[in-house]
Amino acid sequence: MSARPPTAPADRVRGAGRGPRIDVSQKVAVCVVYVAGLFLSTLDMTIVNVALPTIGRAFDVPATAVDIVSISYLVSLAVSVPASGWLGDRFGGKRTLLTAVAVFTAGSALCGMATSLGQLVLFRVVQGVGGGILASVGMAMLLRAFAPHERVRASAVLSIANGLAPTLGPVLGGILVTQVSWRAIFYVNVPVGVFATVFGALCLRNQPARPTERFDLGGFALAASGFALLMYGVCEGPEQDWGTAPVVAALAGGASLTAAMTVVELRKRTPMIDVRLLGNRLFASGTAVMTVESVTFLGALFTLTLYLQDERGMTALSAGLTTFPEAVGVVAGSQLASRVLYRRLRPRRHLMLGAGGTSAVIATMALMLRADTPVPLVVPLLFGMGLAVGQVFVGTQSASFATVSSVSSGRASSLFNVGRRLGGATGVAVASTVLVAAGASGYRAAFLTLAAVNLLGLYAATRVSDTDAASTISPPEETNHPKEKEEEPQP
Repeated sequence: MSARPPTAPADRVRGAGRGPRIDVSQKVAVCVVYVAGLFLSTLDMTIVNVALPTIGRAFDVPATAVDIVSISYLVSLAVSVPASGWLGDRFGGKRTLLTAVAVFTAGSALCGMATSLGQLVLFRVVQGVGGGILASVGMAMLLRAFAPHERVRASAVLSIANGLAPTLGPVLGGILVTQVSWRAIFYVNVPVGVFATVFGALCLRNQPARPTERFDLGGFALAASGFALLMYGVCEGPEQDWGTAPVVAALAGGASLTAAMTVVELRKRTPMIDVRLLGNRLFASGTAVMTVESVTFLGALFTLTLYLQDERGMTALSAGLTTFPEAVGVVAGSQLASRVLYRRLRPRRHLMLGAGGTSAVIATMALMLRADTPVPLVVPLLFGMGLAVGQVFVGTQSASFATVSSVSSGRASSLFNVGRRLGGATGVAVASTVLVAAGASGYRAAFLTLAAVNLLGLYAATRVSDTDAASTISPPEETNHPKEKEEEPQP
């Protein structure tokens, strides 16, 4: 009797419907495509800022007008995120993710070819649509590809995008603008985006779609307009002054529309934004921790960059290189979290360590950073902040979705990413406002404010239940790779 052929591991696909053309682990395939796309969309939140003065001169527009290049991208991100969960469920994860990456890549190429400020703003909106959708759909695919106890390893990989990209943006932007052209900051996305799209087309599994759900047009309209107005108000507040009519109107309108969206969506069986998920204590607590940490992380990074440029007289490129140890700290902290701390401390204490450590380091910055502080003293603080932030990134992404069903993961990812995007923009706005209001002591006041705000994340971390998140904690013997032994071909 002939031996039966060996079977492929469960996370590889051959002949399951229309499977991938290349036999690659779906965990690897999803990570490659998602991290590449997320890295680019996050990078574009900071890389463009360095080029704004050059873009203004190229199109002969004042500095106050060119800010719309950044704001249009952030507003577009906020608008597209609410629909991303439905799109992924309706058309399947692979198709939606690759379309989003392709849209972002095409938008990047068009931005590089723009011949006027109006065209550049329009193409930045296209970029934002792709970036907003890929962030949520990719996360949902990641949650489905990895078992709960494996997500801590995937989260460590994601932290490369979340932690490295914001810091690398000013460095890469400074190099490209000074050595090549402002257009290069957009063209640099194209080869990576093309690679991610082609790799995903060849290697990703076709996920089943659920075509029975109808598009919640009312919920989308309320969520998209509310989030867009909030994002616009938060971005423009420090520039125009918080008391000006456009800012007040945007914030008030955004808050009202978001409140109306909450009421409307709670009454629907299949809402666009599933607000009921915030009734899940673990998910709500994890999302709150990530939102607050986003406020603090990007706010502190913004303040540090201004401190190095204005207080220390560094160029944008030198300031970016000086802050790079913070990105190294995030990557190192993520590895430490995924390999040791998350399992040993358990989610609650691990998140408390990360949030508390972030506040402590930023408060220390407020006390130590002066115009004459030696750079060798600045570097350990930057690395320490990254180390603490890495714990929060890994911990929240690992634990938050433990009690969320696979069916709800798409909409949960949308909510999670709304908090992260709005949180990042709010952090920059808070730091800018405090810097202007505090005058000579602005940097110290900004750091202290951010450290205090982050204590809200520490409180949210105390609400995380280790029991609820138990499925995300891998047993010690997991490091010996028992799965590989189970998946060996049977004779």
